[in-house]
Amino acid sequence: MLQLSRTNAENPDFIELVKHLDLELAERDGAEHSFYAPFNTISNIKHVVLAYENEKPVGCGAMKEYEPGTMEIKRMYVLPECRGKGIAAEILAELEIWAKELPVTRCILETGHKQPEAIALYKKCGYQVIANYGQYVAVENSVCFEKRIDEG
Repeated sequence: MLQLSRTNAENPDFIELVKHLDLELAERDGAEHSFYAPFNTISNIKHVVLAYENEKPVGCGAMKEYEPGTMEIKRMYVLPECRGKGIAAEILAELEIWAKELPVTRCILETGHKQPEAIALYKKCGYQVIANYGQYVAVENSVCFEKRIDEG
């Protein structure tokens, strides 16, 4: 049975999952990976959701304030052997619930063309492609998304 837990970036389970995420992204992104590294630090992230299956950490997601009223979804990851079970969608939904409590009106995020599974997840969960924002404006590999969470 899947259990979700709210925590922060100091949680050792989150830190360990992020290590796996970074290794996978380094492999997928190749030479471009060094560009993204400064934007993927976890220090000062106060909103983390961890997914546990039989008390084992199997996935994570986080968010941080991008600007007032907007949270940026970061560090979404599920262990490869646990994929295809809807865990990432549950983590994302819990982050959105938490964002509404803050209160936040929208969530944004960036992923890459080399992560087609992530793109499919975000589209399935109601995220719309937007123009690249912030540090991703001129980055061809980046795909940015937005979801209004104050509607419906």
